[in-house]
Amino acid sequence: MREASVGHWFRPAGSTSADGFDAVITPEAAGWTYSSLRVLTLSPGSSREIVTGPEEMLAVPLSGGLTVSVDDASFVLSGRADVFAGPADFAYLPVGATAVLRADAGEARVALCGARTDRELPFRYGPAAEVPVERRGAGSASRLVRNFGTVDAFETGALIACEVVTPAGNWSSYPAHKHDEAGPHESELEEIYYFEMSSGPAGEPGFGYHRTSSSGRGEIDVLAEVRDRDIALVPYGWHGPCIAAPGFDMYYLNVMAGPGAERAWLISDHPDHAFVRGTWASAAVDPRLEEMR
Repeated sequence: MREASVGHWFRPAGSTSADGFDAVITPEAAGWTYSSLRVLTLSPGSSREIVTGPEEMLAVPLSGGLTVSVDDASFVLSGRADVFAGPADFAYLPVGATAVLRADAGEARVALCGARTDRELPFRYGPAAEVPVERRGAGSASRLVRNFGTVDAFETGALIACEVVTPAGNWSSYPAHKHDEAGPHESELEEIYYFEMSSGPAGEPGFGYHRTSSSGRGEIDVLAEVRDRDIALVPYGWHGPCIAAPGFDMYYLNVMAGPGAERAWLISDHPDHAFVRGTWASAAVDPRLEEMR
């Protein structure tokens, strides 16, 4: 296991495993108030009971499929081969619910994106076919965004979640931006990045980089080499870029929530980098995105 050399805000793969989960980030463990993430592997035919308590959750298969049940209702999430294979079905787990996750056939790996909220919403199903897929940026800043749990795509109490695939050699979460002050142009949100990296042709382990730097909200300095299944926590500060090394595609799952009465994702670009958005109009989108879903 690698050491968390950049401190509390970067958690190498395996360093947060607990209670049968591959990874657990609770608000208490992160040192904040709202956002959480759990990653669980289910062997074929096995099941796990999840008690949501004060959190709402989105159950998203990372690989394989599973059945999710709450009381007498069940949804089958058909899943996917891996996170690079396209969107997945997902399920919304309400606050105060007891859910059972069961892997019916092969092994299933599932992420539970969570947020503290007082809002009560019903148990629901989100089909992969209805996940909005966005091709964002241009040139070497081209990336694919699957907006399965964003504000306009799916209703939750406080939770915002999406997936980003960055082709090998490209930059994403760029321009560097922040969302740590409440106001008409910016939301206050705690954010989790959960990474998976593709392997090389002979199974070489993939890698990339993630950056978070200080803002007016506080001091933070993270420049981390990202490996498969690492986690970065962004309590505040300018974050980005995320950089996929040549030869290795990068995936990350973003989980966000905050104290705002309105569920919104409003950001401010770093003043030194904001001009980059204006260059995209005259640049071509990376053609590799056309082959991604």
